[in-house]
Amino acid sequence: MSVFDHEQESGRGGMGRVLLIGAGVVALLVAGYFGVTMMMPEKAVPKEAAPPVRREPAARPVPKPIEPGVTTEESNTAPRPKSKKEKPVVAAPAPTGPVLVVESDVPGASVFVDRKYLGTTPLSSTDVTAGTHQLNASATGEDGLVQNIEVAEAGETTIALRFHEVRLNLQLAAIHKHNIGSCAGTLTATPAGISYQAENRKDDFAFPLREIEVFEIDYLRKELKVKQRGGKTWNFTDKSENADKLFVFHRDLAKAREKLAAQAK
Repeated sequence: MSVFDHEQESGRGGMGRVLLIGAGVVALLVAGYFGVTMMMPEKAVPKEAAPPVRREPAARPVPKPIEPGVTTEESNTAPRPKSKKEKPVVAAPAPTGPVLVVESDVPGASVFVDRKYLGTTPLSSTDVTAGTHQLNASATGEDGLVQNIEVAEAGETTIALRFHEVRLNLQLAAIHKHNIGSCAGTLTATPAGISYQAENRKDDFAFPLREIEVFEIDYLRKELKVKQRGGKTWNFTDKSENADKLFVFHRDLAKAREKLAAQAK
């Protein structure tokens, strides 16, 4: 190989080394650029601003039309008529026949008319005909009531039962026994008192029930004893074969006195 050829080969080798070095430098520069770019923080992208909200103006209330002869205040406060028509309330026709109304000072008293049970007080019944009927009533702890009633042809007939009321109207054809002899007369007892009206007016007496001091019956001797407090004593009998009438008089008057005494407390 000639010297010229050797220099050509040397020139070619040096040129290759130069190109190789240049390519390496370019590669380093490119790598450095991308590395720096990757390490830099991304810039925040501003969000798109929301469009402004458009508010519609509030609707103004429409004034109500004013009727002729009505002020503005009255027209605003007056209630509007309902659109639907209300059905009129039709009252039940009143019974045209007899109606028995029974009241009582003891609620729940059982009522019978002519032995037919009608119900308990207070009650109103159309199951009773006009005319005269016998009414019986009973209540727990009270004496039974019996009375005749007259029901009208039409409308209400009201009967008021008074169990707590002292009902006393006793009469007995009695004989007042004297120490010597006797006299006939009528022994009477009412809430006002006890009295005796004799054929001989000198034997008459009358005084309030509260003044009775002794009131006893001896059924076997058929004798009823009455003594006024601080006063006289009367012994009565009757013409019956037994003392039943005297016993009933004594029983009913004793019950009445007990009721009066309880009410006075």
